[in-house]
Amino acid sequence: FSTAPEIQVELPGITTVAEFRNAFDSWALGHWPRYTSGLLRSSAIATESDLLQAWSPLPADGRIAILPPVSGG
Repeated sequence: FSTAPEIQVELPGITTVAEFRNAFDSWALGHWPRYTSGLLRSSAIATESDLLQAWSPLPADGRIAILPPVSGG
């Protein structure tokens, strides 16, 4: 995995969060040998100000955050 806080990936034609999850999952499987899909499926997708739902459109600038689940103690 990259340790950079930001990566840029070209996923043409992707317009919703659900489409992003599928496309990014396929991209990551081909680029990161140790990648597993489970973490992406349980992570939230957000913009700078909103959590997005599966049917939500991606922002026009394409900038999103993947927020992995956390557990407290």
